[in-house]
Amino acid sequence: MKRLLLLTLLLATLLAPAQPRYSNPVLHQDFSDPDVCRVGEDYYMTASSFNCFPGLPVLHSRDLVHWEQIGAALTDYPGPGWNAPEDDFHGRVQHGNGVWAPSIRYHDGWFYIFCSDPDRGIFMVRTQDPAGTWEAPVWVVKAKGYIDPCPLWDDDGKAWLSHALAGSRAGLKSVLYIAPMAADGTHLTGPSRIVYDGHRTQPTIEGTKLYKRDGRYYLFAPAGGVATGWQTVLRADEIFGPWEERVVMAWAPGTINGPHQGGWVETPSGDSWFVHFQDKGAYGRIVHLQPMRWQEDGWPLIGEDPDGDGVGQPVVSWKSPVPDRKATSASRLNAYGTGMEWQYPAVPSPTWHATLPDGSVRLYSVPQDTPEANLWNCLNLLLRKFPAERFTVTARLRFHPNPQLPGKGEQAGFIVMGNDYATLRLTDTGTGARLQYAVCQQASKGSAETVTDLAVLPYHATPHTLPYASGNVPPVAYPDWQEALMWVKLEVTPRKVEGNVPDAVCRFSYSTEGKRFSPAGGPFTASPETWIGAKFGFYCNRPAPRNDAGWVDVEQLQIN
Repeated sequence: MKRLLLLTLLLATLLAPAQPRYSNPVLHQDFSDPDVCRVGEDYYMTASSFNCFPGLPVLHSRDLVHWEQIGAALTDYPGPGWNAPEDDFHGRVQHGNGVWAPSIRYHDGWFYIFCSDPDRGIFMVRTQDPAGTWEAPVWVVKAKGYIDPCPLWDDDGKAWLSHALAGSRAGLKSVLYIAPMAADGTHLTGPSRIVYDGHRTQPTIEGTKLYKRDGRYYLFAPAGGVATGWQTVLRADEIFGPWEERVVMAWAPGTINGPHQGGWVETPSGDSWFVHFQDKGAYGRIVHLQPMRWQEDGWPLIGEDPDGDGVGQPVVSWKSPVPDRKATSASRLNAYGTGMEWQYPAVPSPTWHATLPDGSVRLYSVPQDTPEANLWNCLNLLLRKFPAERFTVTARLRFHPNPQLPGKGEQAGFIVMGNDYATLRLTDTGTGARLQYAVCQQASKGSAETVTDLAVLPYHATPHTLPYASGNVPPVAYPDWQEALMWVKLEVTPRKVEGNVPDAVCRFSYSTEGKRFSPAGGPFTASPETWIGAKFGFYCNRPAPRNDAGWVDVEQLQIN
């Protein structure tokens, strides 16, 4: 009888469906410094957005593997009342500044995001609907150099805020702070105190995430630098320490570089997981998911530990946290009326674009009052993160230069933007649209473009008349709007280089009828921008202010 029972159990085990697995990265997109929280059976993530708007993206998942962006918590950037006009995010591209390393928490019916601006201090936004509108930012503390904040509401009702320092602003780094905070999260109730100094053993420690478990306090914080560092955890019996330290995950041969900043989250069943990023050069800081377990000695271990040394290493694949709970994706628009994935490098003006009934986007030409050698500081680049290691983008562009400005140099373009950039663009000549391919190396240093002329596209007239209601008055004829039609294509492929971070090689091509594409120049190797990965997108400019604008319609956009 026992043999029969054992045989039955063995057969049941062999015939049972295998638990599904996931592969890293779970998001091959630039969501730097991710943090997560769980509410019921739903998970929410936010990430750094730096100078890009809308800022503070909000993502949702049902299984920690499949993520959908459902909103953004920051659509404007009011200063704390003491920033200089030249630091405004409305009229100047603030490369690498702005929104650094947020944390997201759910407390007492509210979602909170605490975030740092390295030049202004720490602010907080909150909402009761993470897919809806978030309240205006509250500046919790004004202090240059404070970064990477995380709140903790303690068991006794007290609230705390941890943070780090940016050496570039504060003149000191590798130290971690904790401060008492008001229970509503709006202000500190006492000064920040250094609770840990990592100069000797944990250089460049930062990215604090503050937790409490089984009566102990834990600070999760990466150290060693973004591209080559490791995950450290500190623990203490009292909030101000003393704090013990342990490295809990590190880059091992054959695994991902970094791994860097992230957050711990538990499933409803009590399993622990860690979400973090990997710096992948031009592809940005992409998101990985690691299994995590608490050991008998009260320390966590992240990833797997094949050599048994007590320090985890990142996994390539693992059993899925919550099988068969993938959320259904929905098409959503952000607060500016474009798809959730699109951002500008500054707070946009409502004059820059319109979303058309068929879902395409019309970009109006924006005056460039201070023409520069390149597009590095162009405010109105509508851009999107690289979505994968290998992908193709195609779109149709309908360029309508203003007929009242013939030959004045109005432009429409398709671009891959980073510290270097490449662009296919159309320039109005008055009698046609000159198609050019331009490359700018070291755009961030003011370098000039290298430009190649490819073709001159003829205009097709698109006349319009406005009939009056009365038959006694003839229709008024308006100037014909000329149209140049072009299809663009971008193919991005990885190229293996020394190390484990591949180059992103971009190839542009174009077509005048949407079928046969001609190459535009040679391969272009994308580069990251300041703290963010390369992006692709569109723009429409004119060289001087006028009382009206031409435009380009971006249609039939496909990303494969």
